[in-house]
Amino acid sequence: MSRKPTKTTAVTVKQATLDLLRSFGIKKVFGNPGSTELPFLADWPDDIDYVLGLQEASVIGMADGYAQATRNAGFVNLHSGAGVGHALGNIFTAHRNQTPLVITAGQQARSILPLQPFLYAERASEFPRPYVKYSVEPARAEDVPAAIARAYYVAMQPPCGPTFVSVPIDDWAHPTQPIEARSVSRELGPDANAMQALAAALSASKRPALVVGPGVDRAGAVDLMVRVAEKARASVWVSPFSARCSFPEQHPQFAGFLHASPSQLSDALGLNDLVVVIGAPVFTFHVEGHASIFDGTTTIFQITDDSTAAAVTPFGTSIVATIEPALRMLLELLPETRRTMPAGRVLSPAPQADDPIPVEYLLHALSSAMPADAVLVEEAPSHRPAMQKFMPMRGQDSFCTMASGGLGFGLPAAVGMALARPGIRTVCLIGDGSAMYSIQALWTAAQRKLPLTVVVINNLGYGAMRSFSQVMQVRNVPGLDLPGIDFVKIAEGMGCDAVRVSASADLAPALARGLAHDGVSLIEVMVDSAVPLLYAKKG
Repeated sequence: MSRKPTKTTAVTVKQATLDLLRSFGIKKVFGNPGSTELPFLADWPDDIDYVLGLQEASVIGMADGYAQATRNAGFVNLHSGAGVGHALGNIFTAHRNQTPLVITAGQQARSILPLQPFLYAERASEFPRPYVKYSVEPARAEDVPAAIARAYYVAMQPPCGPTFVSVPIDDWAHPTQPIEARSVSRELGPDANAMQALAAALSASKRPALVVGPGVDRAGAVDLMVRVAEKARASVWVSPFSARCSFPEQHPQFAGFLHASPSQLSDALGLNDLVVVIGAPVFTFHVEGHASIFDGTTTIFQITDDSTAAAVTPFGTSIVATIEPALRMLLELLPETRRTMPAGRVLSPAPQADDPIPVEYLLHALSSAMPADAVLVEEAPSHRPAMQKFMPMRGQDSFCTMASGGLGFGLPAAVGMALARPGIRTVCLIGDGSAMYSIQALWTAAQRKLPLTVVVINNLGYGAMRSFSQVMQVRNVPGLDLPGIDFVKIAEGMGCDAVRVSASADLAPALARGLAHDGVSLIEVMVDSAVPLLYAKKG
């Protein structure tokens, strides 16, 4: 016989929400306040840390980095529709990163909404769509805590992602019933028959390849991925544009990074009779071309927790499951094999010093100088191929970048990472163009004296766009040069230690000093402005 729920004493919407956050293990709220948020922020409790960012895109980026590091949803409070608008670029990135966020924004009082008041948002819940998994402005004030609870559960379900709740200013003081946090499971087990078919295909394969994506690192399953790869004796590639490190890049089976060009990716995998994609789409391309990998001569399997990614896969068999239980089952099902262990990639020799500083020399020097447990957050897309050559990542929780291609994530994400992991050094490697999108995040880091070192690669322009202009054979493109930005003065003005390096001989001492600094340091490195080619030229 079921018992009727006990009637509880009414509390305010604000109190019910704060109690929910505590129950969900949310210890920080990221925000940039405005008038429509003041009732929520008034008399703020001591046990929940309010992290102030100076612009909403930075606020979302910080929450994203923090959520990725803690593997719990980041909670964000933005200022009305205008604040959501400022934040949309990094909301899109959080969507592509599959980062769990619960985003709230203020709304004007319900009583004056029909009058279209100043700062109100018309159809507020529609504004961030389609890049949030759930979006609502509750019909009644007393429904706000339940909406926030639902937003949390949805954000944390695989594939994770941001959610949104619009809250009118007068709702926070309204009485409601408290909401108890519930336990909602998040693991999705794989289909046993499909996994047996995959294990049989791996056993029969002569030249299998595993393609690992960011889902493996998100699941905390990198060590398990290594055990599967070693038992399968398969070569291991990184999926195109992987935003995390899901396999140790100095492992003897590590083959390298797949290109986002259909033809170049197909060439790299062309000798393999079986390709198993784990925790990634099949495949993320950036330019058009013929993908012969889909012509039918190569068997393709995919393991993903993203049903949409499985649905758009053009060829092969997709297994929808969360990564850890799928890998555990695969490890158990795989028989021992006598296949020859594949040879991994050969690391390039150390680059030589020169002036102006070659970017390859900078990256190798930074890799050598970083503490062994440091986390690298990167947003220097034009230099990623060089970084992949000269900065091998160790594996689990060692690397993070944006999955969207939109700039403005890296610097605030590094701040969020440093907030989550105060005992280790976070390093942000960022281009001069990228840095200016969310430069305000430096202030938050400096105020909190975070263990963060920012290395700005200054080539005086948008290097990726210079490269694409060469590949596409277009000339006289405006807006690619960025002269006259002094990152040292900007950083010092926000309270950071900062230095500029223009000569190779000064690089190692500057890196050592910056990485050992007690607090936030910025190192601006003036590099050779020669354009690296990201893709082969046309024709």
